[in-house]
Amino acid sequence: MSASEVKLTQLSHGGGCGCKIAPGLLQSILGEVKEKLPFPDLMVGTETSDDAAVYRLNDQQAIIATTDFFMPIVDDPFDFGRIAATNALSDVYAMGGTPIMALAIVGMPINKLPVETIRSILQGGEAVCKAANIPLAGGHSIDSVEPIYGLVALGIVHPDKLKKNSGAQAGDMLILGKGIGVGVLAAALKKDMLSAEGYAQMVATTTKLNVVGSALSAMDGVHALTDVTGFGLLGHLLEICRGSALGGEVKFNHVPVLSEALPLAQQGIGPGAIDRNLASYGHDVDFAPQVETWKQRLLADAQTSGGLLVSVAPEAADEVLRRFREAGFEQAAVVGTMRQGAARVAVS
Repeated sequence: MSASEVKLTQLSHGGGCGCKIAPGLLQSILGEVKEKLPFPDLMVGTETSDDAAVYRLNDQQAIIATTDFFMPIVDDPFDFGRIAATNALSDVYAMGGTPIMALAIVGMPINKLPVETIRSILQGGEAVCKAANIPLAGGHSIDSVEPIYGLVALGIVHPDKLKKNSGAQAGDMLILGKGIGVGVLAAALKKDMLSAEGYAQMVATTTKLNVVGSALSAMDGVHALTDVTGFGLLGHLLEICRGSALGGEVKFNHVPVLSEALPLAQQGIGPGAIDRNLASYGHDVDFAPQVETWKQRLLADAQTSGGLLVSVAPEAADEVLRRFREAGFEQAAVVGTMRQGAARVAVS
């Protein structure tokens, strides 16, 4: 079998961050109580479902550690490697950090995939690490039933400039850095309904490194930071709400949507992760009557390598948007606000 004959997405039951365990089930597995671990230099652990663990080394440096891997979201092996690596590094940027090194996580059905296909996946990951100016310094591989690829990503941040998902303040504006709809495009690809333009748009957004997160770390007005991945915009905003003990508001018409995903979403196309997400946290979301079902589903769409979600003081919002624009994130937009109240999200 040649590499060109292999359809990676047909070898897996899910793809990208749509493979994530649903948030409700994950909470049941991990347990309800998330106590702070008794290590004084552990700045971020599991307490607020943040993007990465952070450990203080000294007064000037803290190490960020995270891992992310999944099954293919596209058939092209090089693109799959690029997307998985970009997604993994995003968690470092989402803490306001700068990546310094990565290790590869590789699980491949070696009896089903040609060596050149596996090599191309790894080369895609290497290309992203090169773009991030970090070494891909090793890793671990196994023979698995389905293809899996990702990275362990390590980064560094000044302890005083760390950005958690739990620091939002009432009155903050919410800024989203990328358009949503990746899961919709991926679902259309699996159904052979995705145009060439749609594929190009999906690859372009999922391989764009969220490097702006490093610059945002220096801004006092940025109070909370996360990235939008498998739990969708609503799910990751709820994590900010719960960690910060605040409510949130989202205006659907202000949310950037990938243009090729919009008509597909209106047709009801999307991954199964949408239903799992809404079943897990829909009881904490208040949809206004005008927010149609397809819009609700789009807000819960599982994003792979999605945009940064920033909770920022109103007076600093223009500067945050400027930094996004300078980094090439043209769709970045103010999508809502944080408010006093229960940890719920209102969508209008």
